[in-house]
Amino acid sequence: MQIADKVFVVTGGGNGMGRQVVLELARRGARVAAVDVNEDSLAETIGSAGDAAGSVTPHAVDVTDRSAVAALPGQVDDAHGQVDGVVNIAGIIHRFTKFTDLSDDEIERIMNVNFWGTVNVCRAFLPVLLDRPAACLVNMSSLSALLPFASQTFYGASKGAVKQFSEGLYAELLDTDVAVTTVFPGNISTNLTGNSGVAMIDAGGQKVRSTTPERAGSEIVEGIEKGSFRVVIGSDARVLDRLSRMSAKRATRLVAKRMKSVL
Repeated sequence: MQIADKVFVVTGGGNGMGRQVVLELARRGARVAAVDVNEDSLAETIGSAGDAAGSVTPHAVDVTDRSAVAALPGQVDDAHGQVDGVVNIAGIIHRFTKFTDLSDDEIERIMNVNFWGTVNVCRAFLPVLLDRPAACLVNMSSLSALLPFASQTFYGASKGAVKQFSEGLYAELLDTDVAVTTVFPGNISTNLTGNSGVAMIDAGGQKVRSTTPERAGSEIVEGIEKGSFRVVIGSDARVLDRLSRMSAKRATRLVAKRMKSVL
């Protein structure tokens, strides 16, 4: 899909990968509606856009608020006159702990933001995208949807739900002009833990592979241009994805052992 002169909506646009997707799209000549629950973070994103700042508009919306999300297509249309693509990046993790130690509120929050937030945005914008001559829908899943990570079990479940939902939409929309891409990042050097209100784990001196958010943002936008079915980000994600295809049990035990050693 062509990027220049198109209009994209990016949730989670106030920080991390979301911010970098906003900046990369704007750099390539797109207009962008940056969506985030935090107004100050949105202002920082626009401040980082440099000469392209005029092509980015801030929209302070909580993706778990269905009424607010339902009003968003009209607001973006007022600001930009059209919508050609939606990129769902907004997401959080929970505490690094066993599933049985999580509270009901923590479980509900994870599913509300990661899964229902994605569903809410897709439901609001799909009718708009279907009216465009060419459009794209990009949903953020995770490496943890491809194989389990002990201590992030429910996070993985929420992202597994996004994977199935997103790839199901791909199948439903095959005969339309809407391309659907699902993104599976590995470890990205963002402040996801802090933004989720979660303490960072101590790696115990172990070297943890990571990809910069700038690189991740670039790969996501490249996936949009190519109309990719999946975008797997990071050498860690690509290696573990291949290993899980060869032996799901071996990959699961390997990751479980690694997580046990750092918790």
